[in-house]
Amino acid sequence: MRGRGTSPDGRAPLCCRMAHPGLAFGGIVPDVFSHIDPLYVISGILVGGLVGFTGVGGGSLMTPILILLFRIHPSTAVGTDLLYAAATKTAGTAVHGWNKTIDWKVVGWLALGSVPMTVLTVLAIYYLGVDSKIVQGTITKTLGVALLLTAFSLFLRKPLMRWYDKNVGEPDSRHVARLTVLTGAILGVLVTLSSVGAGAIGVTALVMIYPKMPAQRIVGSDIAHAVPLTLLAGLGHSILGTINWHILVSLLCGSLPAIVVASIASARTSDTVVRVALGIVLLMVVIRFWFL
Repeated sequence: MRGRGTSPDGRAPLCCRMAHPGLAFGGIVPDVFSHIDPLYVISGILVGGLVGFTGVGGGSLMTPILILLFRIHPSTAVGTDLLYAAATKTAGTAVHGWNKTIDWKVVGWLALGSVPMTVLTVLAIYYLGVDSKIVQGTITKTLGVALLLTAFSLFLRKPLMRWYDKNVGEPDSRHVARLTVLTGAILGVLVTLSSVGAGAIGVTALVMIYPKMPAQRIVGSDIAHAVPLTLLAGLGHSILGTINWHILVSLLCGSLPAIVVASIASARTSDTVVRVALGIVLLMVVIRFWFL
């Protein structure tokens, strides 16, 4: 039995669903916004503020928070954080694009490496099974490695750059494009498996490849590349069913305004102090993932 005026599938008539867009998607839109969780909103505020101050810390903190504090399944945490990162970094890309601090040629070379590797990694997860022990173990271990690399890049970026300038110097111009594509490929695998690495690791690699490029342009190019990378990887995870839309909306409700406020206040805050504190937290998270 179905009620009068309902469609054969038991839903409201098409005219009603067109008049109320939320019903056209089976009530998903109002349902998502009716389940905003204050704890996730607070987490979004904390991580969003950190991203606004330093430009890094989104994936490197949000994914561990979802896994360790909220006990979210690792694959779901990674998938949700990827779309979270795509949304938050879109705003940053718009600002950098307006200020003309993006080198689109560099972004294109990075994407040339990251896009195919992201697709291949998603296909590998699908083939092996998103809930298999192999995939979950790989995600957890990759997350630990990515967090460790991020922590070291935060601690050692300046001394590493001094050593690199003294002993290696600027790469041969004939190899710059290949190195950039290779960097994109590595980031594609790391980010798809762990949602970590697009920020601190990407910036450190670009500084080595382009030592004469202004810092604002390097950061802008890295953020611009992170948008299609995290969006593509996030869409891949959504196909695999590893996105929690309720959590995603709650996180964005906190992080988007926090990023704006923190970006404005960042000029009055010591970037070094925040980076060192973030590095210490990441090392503690790595120990928790690997040994506890």
